[in-house]
Amino acid sequence: MRYLRWIIISLVLAFAGGLVTSPSPALAATAAEINRDAKSALEKLYAKSPKAKALGEKAKGILVFPGITKAGFMVGGQYGEGALIKDEKAAGYYNTVQLSYGFQAGIQKYGYALFLMTDSALKWIDKSDGWEIGTGPTIVVMDAGAAGSLTTTTAQSEIYAFFFDQKGLMGGLGLQGTKITKMKK
Repeated sequence: MRYLRWIIISLVLAFAGGLVTSPSPALAATAAEINRDAKSALEKLYAKSPKAKALGEKAKGILVFPGITKAGFMVGGQYGEGALIKDEKAAGYYNTVQLSYGFQAGIQKYGYALFLMTDSALKWIDKSDGWEIGTGPTIVVMDAGAAGSLTTTTAQSEIYAFFFDQKGLMGGLGLQGTKITKMKK
């Protein structure tokens, strides 16, 4: 029985690792698809959150990941592709990857946007060859409570994160341990 458990965990780990770290090119979105989806997701976020819209007007750039898939059973992973929007145009393409281990089960799809408020935050994503959230500029995750008290004059952090379009069932959303890497499209 003990060996069976280790075999199952190993298979799940191998499957999740392969799925997240090596997405097949057939599943990869084109630049046009990413542009369309990122702009659409940002418009929907602005319609639901006036605070996000106000930050967007002040941001140096917005990194939008419109469709991230997260799945796991003990071992989990997530993957998504997005665009850096500057001056209302795509200025680059990125992917987001996260692997996790722990008490978890389920599948979920969601998106998030990172509002880059300073030139140094914008430069950080270009100068680093893939960066892990939590090792660079300060990021504040905006939930309903935090967004309620934020104004563009009280905004002091370099990066603000908004989650949106959450579907599915899986406990918790977080950015710690997420790696973001620039892609060529």
